[in-house]
Amino acid sequence: MPKIKTHSGAKKRFKKTASGKLKYRKPGRSHNTGLNKEKRMRGLRQAAYIFEGMARRIGRLLPNW
Repeated sequence: MPKIKTHSGAKKRFKKTASGKLKYRKPGRSHNTGLNKEKRMRGLRQAAYIFEGMARRIGRLLPNW
């Protein structure tokens, strides 16, 4: 049987925490940020976590984690 490969797009976007949750960076911070309000930019600084139902789907893309 061939090895199961990790989805390369998913491995760039998600990190697994020590407790097993999936963490990701919120979108909207790379360019055209001057159009956003400061309050929104502050909110985008914090990392976000995938909720449980979606984490199972993304977990299939990251089998070796």
